[in-house]
Amino acid sequence: MPRPRKRLAGAAKPDKKGPAGKRTKTKNPGEASTKVKNSSPQTSTSKNCGKNLSKYWLMKSEPESRLEKGVDVKFSIEDLKAQPKQITGWDGVRNYQLVGRIVLISSALGQARNFLRAMKLEEKAFFYHSNCKEPGIAGLVKIVKEAYPDHTQFEKSSPYYDPSSKEDNPKWSMVDVQFVRMMKRFIPLAELKTHHQAHKATGGPLKNMALFTHQRLSVQPLTQEEFDFVLSLEEKEPS
Repeated sequence: MPRPRKRLAGAAKPDKKGPAGKRTKTKNPGEASTKVKNSSPQTSTSKNCGKNLSKYWLMKSEPESRLEKGVDVKFSIEDLKAQPKQITGWDGVRNYQLVGRIVLISSALGQARNFLRAMKLEEKAFFYHSNCKEPGIAGLVKIVKEAYPDHTQFEKSSPYYDPSSKEDNPKWSMVDVQFVRMMKRFIPLAELKTHHQAHKATGGPLKNMALFTHQRLSVQPLTQEEFDFVLSLEEKEPS
């Protein structure tokens, strides 16, 4: 049986093209795993990101081919739908920033890993297509396995290998997600941005949406207000 393919990675360019989400092949999501240490989310990025009780999320992945160390990190909602049991491990979240030759872990960007660790079973997430011709929300997934060590951090052939991470104290985590459904219509980034700009003036639901206030985060919390508003757009003509 082919191993499910993977998901996203951390920091990339701002979401003009959509922040990069990276994928490779991942181990069987059903495998037993060791407990993640230091898993308490340290949330302080924004009004939105500062809440550690989110039950809704937005997770970014790249639907178009891009090679990382010879591995195609492409993974779309259609790829997930085609997986056995429509489940995949959401691995590869690293949140590195490259500054010259120095690799930094930003306190803001580092939240993506902690948000993964905060996820609970059955919580819903928007599957966001990133770093592509038309970024936007393509579907819905749910969390079917809570955070456990991301195996790719130990695999030298993986684009997400981290030689500083130890198996008895892993740095990076992943969750398993399952396809729920496609959006009734694709919700493009441009449309969401229009609402965000309007809501900043009126105090509407998307005024503090992390997709715009913390664009580089590959895993983001959503308030219920934000989640419900985005879902309501499915039933409306594009603005």
